[in-house]
Amino acid sequence: MSEWWTYTLSDFLMFSPRTYWRMVELYNRDFWPLHIPVLAAGLAALGMMAKRRANAFRLTALALGAAWLWVGWAFFWERYAAINWAAQYGAVAFAVQAVLLTGAGLIGFSAAARPSIAWRGLGWLLVVAGLLYPLVGLAAGRPWVQAEVFGMTPEPTALLTLGLLLVSGQPASRLGRALLFPIPLLCLLLGAATGWTFLN
Repeated sequence: MSEWWTYTLSDFLMFSPRTYWRMVELYNRDFWPLHIPVLAAGLAALGMMAKRRANAFRLTALALGAAWLWVGWAFFWERYAAINWAAQYGAVAFAVQAVLLTGAGLIGFSAAARPSIAWRGLGWLLVVAGLLYPLVGLAAGRPWVQAEVFGMTPEPTALLTLGLLLVSGQPASRLGRALLFPIPLLCLLLGAATGWTFLN
């Protein structure tokens, strides 16, 4: 048997890039035009956070919780799991993140100090990356119908979530950050690993 260190990430991929993007295409076709109100909700949350309105974080956390629950069920459980058995664990992780965000929205955290310029800058960068994520597919030569959009697919949802958390300075406590940050970060890491295998 070959030594374990001779394996690459692509050796563990159970589907081809073509199969994956076809799955995304069918998913988008089936739920269009749900993308429009979902994206509008994301922009509304962004506007509230930018103006630092009262209860902006709570409302944003509730909206993000709904987005994570939807992606966990509709994308991971209903679609992705059909070509990748590990996607069922992604569905569970997204459901957990949805519960955490919803809890943050309902219970709230202690008032946060205004985040530093550096953290806010990073947050806005992630927000812009999440909103413009569909353009990545176009740049790679894929059609609009295979675009990955916030609130519908994992990576842009994780990017926008992390960005909004950083912009808001919430949660202010270490425990809150330890609860809300790991799953989005893990999502981006796994997404990057999958994308890397597609290119190699």
